[in-house]
Amino acid sequence: MIWAWLINSVAVFATAKLLKGVEIKNFWSAVFVAAILAIVNVFIKPVLLFFGLPFIIITFGLFVLVINALLIMLVDELVEGFKVKSFGWALIFGLVMSIISSVLTRIF
Repeated sequence: MIWAWLINSVAVFATAKLLKGVEIKNFWSAVFVAAILAIVNVFIKPVLLFFGLPFIIITFGLFVLVINALLIMLVDELVEGFKVKSFGWALIFGLVMSIISSVLTRIF
């Protein structure tokens, strides 16, 4: 579990450095963002998925990307030192972070 947290922290930090629309203060902020994102994904995301199920079905699952972007924007509001400029950047951040996290997980 700690290993996954570290990998996600690196993914958050790398993604923020790659994207101009996302700012992160330092690596410790990335560690905190990864922790808050994990908590949000455990407690809030299932509720949003349940209530968004009709939209998820209609859009063939693409609405999950919208839910992920909204959760990233929530984490932006909760964490000092992490800033996402817009919904579009949050959407791109979620996609790129997922790719980087998957690659890092396969490497390690």
